[in-house]
Amino acid sequence: MSFDHDIERRGVALDALDSILPFDRRDQLAALLTDDDVATLKHLASEGMGDNTLRALASDLGYLETWCQLATGSPLPWPAPESLLLKFVAHHLFDPGKRVEDPSHGMPVEVEAGLRSQRLLRADGPHAPETVRRRLTSWSILTRWRGLTGSFNGPSLKSALRLAVRASARPRQRKSKKAVTGDVLAKLLLACAGDRLVDIRDRALLLLAFASGGRRRSEVAELRLEDITDEEQVLTDPSIPGSPLLPCLAIRLGSTKTTTSDEDEHVLLIGPPITALKRWIEEAKIKDGPVFRRIDQWGNIDRRPLTPQSVNLILKGRCKQAGLDPTQFSAQGLRSGYLTEAANRGVPLPEAMQQSLHKSVSQAARYYNDAERKQGQAARLVT
Repeated sequence: MSFDHDIERRGVALDALDSILPFDRRDQLAALLTDDDVATLKHLASEGMGDNTLRALASDLGYLETWCQLATGSPLPWPAPESLLLKFVAHHLFDPGKRVEDPSHGMPVEVEAGLRSQRLLRADGPHAPETVRRRLTSWSILTRWRGLTGSFNGPSLKSALRLAVRASARPRQRKSKKAVTGDVLAKLLLACAGDRLVDIRDRALLLLAFASGGRRRSEVAELRLEDITDEEQVLTDPSIPGSPLLPCLAIRLGSTKTTTSDEDEHVLLIGPPITALKRWIEEAKIKDGPVFRRIDQWGNIDRRPLTPQSVNLILKGRCKQAGLDPTQFSAQGLRSGYLTEAANRGVPLPEAMQQSLHKSVSQAARYYNDAERKQGQAARLVT
């Protein structure tokens, strides 16, 4: 009875974060987290931590608490001893071949079963190294916010990570198997060429997400009308003084995955995407607040914004209507597609990065290198 009461109390406390944490996860998190965990998350929210970062921390914390309870029989200790960090790496990054010969290698069967029963583990085999590193980073952040220090930068953990990544031999998976390049975008726009509100919204959403630099799904979902400002019109072709003028908007992004709200980053939207966006705003009678909102089956527009997951589902749904395989595309494909399209059209990399807001030149350059290799002769010696 006391246990159920504790879960209910934590659930009520998590209601204070209902604008950040997805409602359908509230009850699950209330059961996974401790009172101190919930207090820490509320403190982070009050300190202005970004919504996406806080969601990721809450999710990772729930996973870590459950894994530790299953793996050690005890709650997650603060700070975590180095031995527990090494156990976490060993359970999540391992050699699949050795696992076949030795069932005790990697994550124990009972731990794996427990995580699956709570829908916290879906993939088979070792985890993606990026996922393991992210959870360790979350663990480290939460440790520091408790005023404690851990062994996250210790040589033993770094060495274990390096060796485990090499042993797991898991190839890097793209978040979207295929990029949403210009030709794919054209097919998606044809799939929402109707005059229904949902068509008008989806067309504006896809055009804005792509043309503004390949925005992340969270940035699209969180966009507010107050973040959009009209700019002076610009020339269709800047090299021709008398070329026709096009409308121009500035979109303020605030804090993103790679920036903070203090940086006040913004991107530009020029031409046809503005027409689609303004039509949606007018048809939906949006005066303030979220730009992209839910529409129910009767065509009623909600005041609540779309969730990042909804943005992903919209893209996949339009892919299916366009005759494309939705399993090959995700919202991340808009981001990779923008840079791929820019490379194919000869847009200089620094100029494209100003719009996409990529901070890593090496990451953005991958798309340019791929485009150059496909157009080069090195892979065409036998044709």
